[in-house]
Amino acid sequence: MSARPSAPANERNRQPILDVLRQEFRDVKSVLEIGSGTGQHAVFFATRLTHLTWQTSDLQENHAGILSWLSDAALPNVHDPFVLDVMKSPWPSQIYDGVFSANTAHIMSFAAVKKMFELVDSVLSDGGVFLLYGPFRQGGEFNTQSNADFHASLRRRDAQMGIRHLEDLDSLGETGGMRRVRLFALPANNHIAVWVKEGTRNER
Repeated sequence: MSARPSAPANERNRQPILDVLRQEFRDVKSVLEIGSGTGQHAVFFATRLTHLTWQTSDLQENHAGILSWLSDAALPNVHDPFVLDVMKSPWPSQIYDGVFSANTAHIMSFAAVKKMFELVDSVLSDGGVFLLYGPFRQGGEFNTQSNADFHASLRRRDAQMGIRHLEDLDSLGETGGMRRVRLFALPANNHIAVWVKEGTRNER
């Protein structure tokens, strides 16, 4: 078996995330994952959501790790990653009815987060859903002291990083015709925010 990168947090959070994906992606056929990281999430989710195809993507330096996971899993519904840097790379021309990203917004600059939302708008079909997993601030407040400490540690590492205000993300979504319809509380003080493009699938 190939040597594969492993992120312990992926092992801890994958089942709660999958529970949300089963609901939100139940009518979705094609998903773009922005920032596939190690590739663990892609393999775990695609193995259990066999009705959809999963497109991985990330910076070039992460492709070897992703490909090692995909090679070992040999899943027919997961595609090899393409290079995606929201600030630099040409964006894909394919349209998807689902987009997923985990633990990306707080390690990007806010300018990059804005670009990510523009990317989602460009590739998401009308009625498609965008799921973003990670820590958020609401009403200007952190939901726990540990998230406040995490935010401070991110800022010490890079002043452009940090836990984002959910209201700011909602504004970015609205610019692209997306409206947040649900927010799921998950373990370890994280959430999944769900935006629907043009609101055509918000009633369930």
